[in-house]
Amino acid sequence: MTASTGNGPKTILAVGEVLWDLLPDGKRLGGAVFNFAYRADSLGDRSLVVSRLGADELGDEAFETIARFDLDSTLLQRDADHPTGTVQVQFDANGIPDYFIVPNVAYDCIAATDVLSETLARADCLCFGTLVQRSATTRQTLYGLLEEATDCLRVLDINLRKDCYSRETVEYSLGHADLLKLNDDEVRVLDEMLDIANGDPIGFCNTIMDRYPIEHCLVTFGAHGALVCSRDGARVYEPGCQVNVVDTLGSGDAFTAGFVHRFLRGASVRDACRFGNLLGALVATQVGGTEPVSPRMVTAFEEEINERNTLPEFERFITD
Repeated sequence: MTASTGNGPKTILAVGEVLWDLLPDGKRLGGAVFNFAYRADSLGDRSLVVSRLGADELGDEAFETIARFDLDSTLLQRDADHPTGTVQVQFDANGIPDYFIVPNVAYDCIAATDVLSETLARADCLCFGTLVQRSATTRQTLYGLLEEATDCLRVLDINLRKDCYSRETVEYSLGHADLLKLNDDEVRVLDEMLDIANGDPIGFCNTIMDRYPIEHCLVTFGAHGALVCSRDGARVYEPGCQVNVVDTLGSGDAFTAGFVHRFLRGASVRDACRFGNLLGALVATQVGGTEPVSPRMVTAFEEEINERNTLPEFERFITD
């Protein structure tokens, strides 16, 4: 799929989990898909979250919060039999989160609907991950959408979470995506799972693009930036921004949203990677994954960055 061009708002469907992150200092609405949709919407796109909430107090509060964020809730479903999703989140000394994701919740039961298919037909992008594929109901709904999504950019932000993925769901997802985003830890997991045994991110990306219809592989390295490998041979590395990390919750989702936002408008992978990298770093200086960030704040942040964290093995791919 070729990215659309033009600067007008793009319609983005984000399929997956909307849940409450239960943080040490209180709860915040989150989930990778929600964080991604929120960020893309705040940049000027039209994001629609495809998810399901319980018919409970947490579900009501989630709807109220989404309305406050001015996000389109047209494709959010309610469930009288399953609770709204929650995740217990703890942080280590470096601000890296650890999760316990409660199973058998409402977003495990996302149903296929006519309005969902009709909206997809007008979409510029469909973003999905692996967490919601742990249940048969949501997995079948997602797979139906992926089979229909032939005219939009299919973005797989793989988000491997303990007990929420398998080789089968990973391979199906890779076989139905145009753009893959993952972090360096996930590269190592998939390198072993898929019998690639390369040990090198670039070699890994090359093999992925040989095996699957992936056009672009985006690998993030936390504080050390991001690498993009494209099927046409392009290789781009953007060093990390040296910042005071508060927590990294939602930072990777912000990177994906920033990249997709620019890429859908015809930007080069270099420019898209640079913008996503800045947005992700800025979010890491905040508490939680949904503190407000505007494009103007990203521009001001870039001007303030004095030091970069560079991985020497990728220096040859840095471009001005």
